[in-house]
Amino acid sequence: MLDERIIKAGEVLEAAKEKINERYRLGYHIMAPANWINDPNGLIQYKGEYHVFYQHHPYDENWGPMHWGHVKSKDCIHWEHCPVAIAPGDEFDKGGCFSGSAVDNNGELTLIYTGHNYIDEEQNTFYETQNIAVSKDGVTFEKYENNPVIAEPPADSIHHFRDPKVWKHEDKWYMVVGNSTKDNIGRVILYTSPDLRKWDYVGVLATSKCELGYMWECPDFFKLGDKYVLSFSPQGIEKKDGKYPNLFQTGYIVGDYDYDKNEFKHGDFYEFDNGHDFYAVQTFLDDKGRRIAIGWMDMWESHMPTKEDGWCGALTMPRELTLGDDNKIKMNPIEEIELLREECISSEENVIVSENNSFKIKTSEKMLEIDVTFDILNSDSKELGLKINGSDEEELVLKYDTDASQLTIDCSKYGKEQDSTRKADVSKNSKLSLRVFLDRSSIEVFINDGEAVITSRIYPQKNIDNIEFFTSNGEVKIESLKAWKYKQSIQ
Repeated sequence: MLDERIIKAGEVLEAAKEKINERYRLGYHIMAPANWINDPNGLIQYKGEYHVFYQHHPYDENWGPMHWGHVKSKDCIHWEHCPVAIAPGDEFDKGGCFSGSAVDNNGELTLIYTGHNYIDEEQNTFYETQNIAVSKDGVTFEKYENNPVIAEPPADSIHHFRDPKVWKHEDKWYMVVGNSTKDNIGRVILYTSPDLRKWDYVGVLATSKCELGYMWECPDFFKLGDKYVLSFSPQGIEKKDGKYPNLFQTGYIVGDYDYDKNEFKHGDFYEFDNGHDFYAVQTFLDDKGRRIAIGWMDMWESHMPTKEDGWCGALTMPRELTLGDDNKIKMNPIEEIELLREECISSEENVIVSENNSFKIKTSEKMLEIDVTFDILNSDSKELGLKINGSDEEELVLKYDTDASQLTIDCSKYGKEQDSTRKADVSKNSKLSLRVFLDRSSIEVFINDGEAVITSRIYPQKNIDNIEFFTSNGEVKIESLKAWKYKQSIQ
């Protein structure tokens, strides 16, 4: 029998869908049917279908008591909305069903999540537990009758104890959890279990020396190539030397791990994405052996004008992770994204652009892929790039500084008047390749085969007029340029 809370949430969402203003609704990114979403949860390929869950408040366009929203897909691109998977209100999750993960336990899809419980909501004092819910069909879930499966954090912790990520190694289940010490130092801790129900605390997987914030949210631990990666979202890192401009960050450390000793020797922390809006990434391994990542395509305490339209929040497109020779992660769109190419609107080679002679693609499309390669080696340009020009002087600028080898996005005339720029450092190369994905109120830029990525939400008021390729001095050759109109893949 379906939980009454799930039925009610579905009825509210159906009614809310009818009132949405569509002006900023995305065409090929995961959103809820209406109202609020944040972190992606429970990414998994189960019985041949891709499943993505997400933090969801079905009753309001603002954050509230967290439910788990749910979509599924056969190709990881075309998404179908499913009923809300789990709703809060039981003794162990009265304040919300917070973030977590999903595993296939011998055909039983199991969600592992944090139960958030307020002691005093006005003072934001709370405690957190780890719980599970199970499904035979991948759509309808029942919470485990003996929840919580982990009732409290280790004795040296404070109340921050959330976002379990679970995987199986050999014959044992492992769980990492985001945590904070009594000295307010962020860390990730490790548990093991034979059956997903009884868990033993192993110890600390990784921690900082105060330099990486007071809490590490949304941890994920996985093997990539012959190395191990711990990704997490630290809260409380101080802005320094132009780094960490966002309120919170999401990044990773890479190293070697010994399961027997729980010993993780790793290098420095790097951010995954240099844009305004990327947080709480989670990954999964699919049947093709790919490590695929999806993040929340927004940022806490940022301007979110879609709230006026009856919805808020979206997820990034799925990205495949690979490890470079320098032990840094590259992110690129999964190959299935090309299924959305509807019409090629430009295909050019060896186009010379100068200060007085830019090149423009005339288009009004708001869902586009642009793939361009500049010849840097044989150019005397100091600055070059592209602009998305709108009517009434709106523009979004991607500008590359050849001396600094740095790409800047400037959204000051495209819906982000405050704190409008972000920068990505790129290794010096003979070419600059940009793969740009535009989707009404989002832009994702993949630089030099995913060496760096910039993701930002954008809020143009007017229509697009053209895409302009420019240089501010000298001249540069566009070695190749293609642009495609994109199809809708989610409602």
